[in-house]
Amino acid sequence: MSPEKYAVVVTTISHPNQALQTIAEECGRRDWLFICIGDSKTPADFSLDSCDYYSVERQRELGFEFANLCPLKHYARKNIGYLIALRDGASIIVETDDDNFPRTEFWGLRERRQTVPALRDAGWVNAYRYFSSAPIWPRGLPLDAINQDHPSFESLAAVESDCPIQQGLADENPDVDAIYRLILPLPQNFRADRRLALANGSWCPFNSQNTTWWREAFPLLYLPAYCSFRMTDIWRSFVAQRIAWERDWSLLFHEPTVYQERNEHSLMRDFADEVPGYLRNREIGEILTNIEFDENASMLSGLKTCYERLTNSEIVGAQEMALVEAWTEDVSRLFDRTGE
Repeated sequence: MSPEKYAVVVTTISHPNQALQTIAEECGRRDWLFICIGDSKTPADFSLDSCDYYSVERQRELGFEFANLCPLKHYARKNIGYLIALRDGASIIVETDDDNFPRTEFWGLRERRQTVPALRDAGWVNAYRYFSSAPIWPRGLPLDAINQDHPSFESLAAVESDCPIQQGLADENPDVDAIYRLILPLPQNFRADRRLALANGSWCPFNSQNTTWWREAFPLLYLPAYCSFRMTDIWRSFVAQRIAWERDWSLLFHEPTVYQERNEHSLMRDFADEVPGYLRNREIGEILTNIEFDENASMLSGLKTCYERLTNSEIVGAQEMALVEAWTEDVSRLFDRTGE
């Protein structure tokens, strides 16, 4: 039995589907927490064995300031699931979505320290290039970085890296942007025999669909609400990477451990929601890179600084700061409760 306490966190507006049922069964078998966050559209009779489901009403009874302020009908309500996992003693959060099917490998125990090929000071990196020969890139990568030259995988030195944030890939219908979906073929699958660490000075967007977080990095889980829906986890990823650099943490990309049967989307609506990222992701990288953090600043203080810069630049709405404050207070109180 692992000394780690795992929690899987999802949000849904659907009845329990096959993906959620599979996750619940496997979590029950392994004694992992399974936290599912509902929204105003989630069926009132939602019920699933081995799943701790939180309706909007139940969320408001938690005593979290964030739960009272976060807008309804928004993916950022997933933050409430992270707070519950923190409260309930999880040492590792694995987040996914209700259209991702975990493979056997998904349920393996995670290792935070990895000795793998690594990139440092590489600027914008198309990490998918190291896992596929297809012309494919992750949602949120600046379009002018898609075909940028990178060192070959074979030329990269293996480095022991501290990776408290780890992005697992997804096969069949991976996390690509609307431009890719409109003009290039799916399904696509990735290599299962590689891992890659991105260290200080190397940017790559990561999502919230198959991502593992260690407890020390939990403050960085925060998903912004006052921005494009298609950018909330992407912009979260940039803030998390920038603060991770201050601690010499690396971001790990690893082999696919889920496959996606994507929920219905309007690709043109997705495209419209992704335009702010196409236009401003490089700018965000520059803004975050230029922040000089106090060497004694906490992660939560760093998080507030990042969002202050993003709101001042009118990239994220000014209303975001009230949510960041609420998140900071809730997380601080939960860590204080455990003496961390």
